[in-house]
Amino acid sequence: MKIAFSPCPNDTFVFHAWVHGLIPDAPELDVSYADINITNHWAADDREHDILKISYAALPWVLDEYALLPCGGALGRGCGPLVLTADKLPGGEAASGPTALSGRTIAVPSERSTAYLLFRLWAAQNVPGGLGEIIVMPFDQIMPAVRDGAVDAGLVIHEARFTYPSYGLKLMSDLGSWWESDTGLPIPLGAIVARRSLDLKRISQWIRTSVEYAWAHPQDSKAYVLAHAQEMEQQVAEAHIDLYVNSFTAELGEDGYAAISALLERAADEGLVPRIDPALLKRPY
Repeated sequence: MKIAFSPCPNDTFVFHAWVHGLIPDAPELDVSYADINITNHWAADDREHDILKISYAALPWVLDEYALLPCGGALGRGCGPLVLTADKLPGGEAASGPTALSGRTIAVPSERSTAYLLFRLWAAQNVPGGLGEIIVMPFDQIMPAVRDGAVDAGLVIHEARFTYPSYGLKLMSDLGSWWESDTGLPIPLGAIVARRSLDLKRISQWIRTSVEYAWAHPQDSKAYVLAHAQEMEQQVAEAHIDLYVNSFTAELGEDGYAAISALLERAADEGLVPRIDPALLKRPY
């Protein structure tokens, strides 16, 4: 069975047990590791994988072929993307607040990411005159680009929540906090999807068992997680897992599905994603 997910600690932690043959009766996995911007493309265009971790923002382009699974993904509170700047924007203007981003160049990790949708929804409320150029770049290159003045601001995800001070950068907005205060809902970040033609109930059971194994045996996955963590320090990797692997990873639940629907409905209202049939988001079994 072909699966694609990122090398980030939360994904390798979640799938460690299944990848290593520790789930009874689960088929062997052929794993592709790739940034979520790439897996979004694979799900929408290549369609060669049976299971993928993608952004919730990419769902409108894949729901004809793939079903959203109720477990394994990243959704929670206090874990949203951040808008970062240097103390002064290129040109010398102080980064005093969102209005300073009007017409500015922003680096983002993907235009089909939840981070990007949250950013655009936030900017529509907070940046008069609108944003300038949007530049897509790998997420690990965004903070250096902001620090070096190559872009005016950056939208960052993942472990950047913990490391941005080391780049001398300033937090302009925590989009997760904004979303939670605006909606009362958790932040939908990464989804697990699988081909609708497969046994989705069994796949979900294998994923949930892998999550439960990871929680019960956290030391077993440590070497695997760190091997794929792109030279991340162990303390940062553990903080990453603690933040992104939570009760929603085991089961989306009512709040999880409500958050996903709210995000995609708002984004469709702004013309950022195609509008979808709400029935396609429902639990597939």
